[in-house]
Amino acid sequence: MELKLVEQLLEKYFQGETTIAEEKQLKAYFSSNDVVPHLVKYQSLFGYFETQKGTQFEQKLPLQPRKQSTVKWIGIAASFVVLFGLATFYFYPSEPKHEDLGTYDNPEEAFAATQKALLMVSEQVNIGMESVVYLEEYEKTKKTIFK
Repeated sequence: MELKLVEQLLEKYFQGETTIAEEKQLKAYFSSNDVVPHLVKYQSLFGYFETQKGTQFEQKLPLQPRKQSTVKWIGIAASFVVLFGLATFYFYPSEPKHEDLGTYDNPEEAFAATQKALLMVSEQVNIGMESVVYLEEYEKTKKTIFK
């Protein structure tokens, strides 16, 4: 093969523009013993492809992913937690506590306590309504600016 043609094919090869037939020509040239001395450095590149063609992948791959064993253990642990919770609920039921929940025998006392509780709630609602006034003012100003 001509030296000029080999150099052109090498240039095309490194640009990624060669066809398969041209690459076969390069491989055939570099596998021969008639390689020009300034192109000998590329001989190992094309020789590498020939030697690697015969290698086989010999490592065994696992057929099942290892993630399943961890998922299985998480499922078993979750089952034990549920069983423990059910056993605790079944063997130690909560006993009803008899607390005074603020019941009144006298209706006038109950009315006074209810008025006191509602007054406290209304004070908090009034504080919240004051902040709503600021929001309404903000909305009016925003509408006038961004017409």
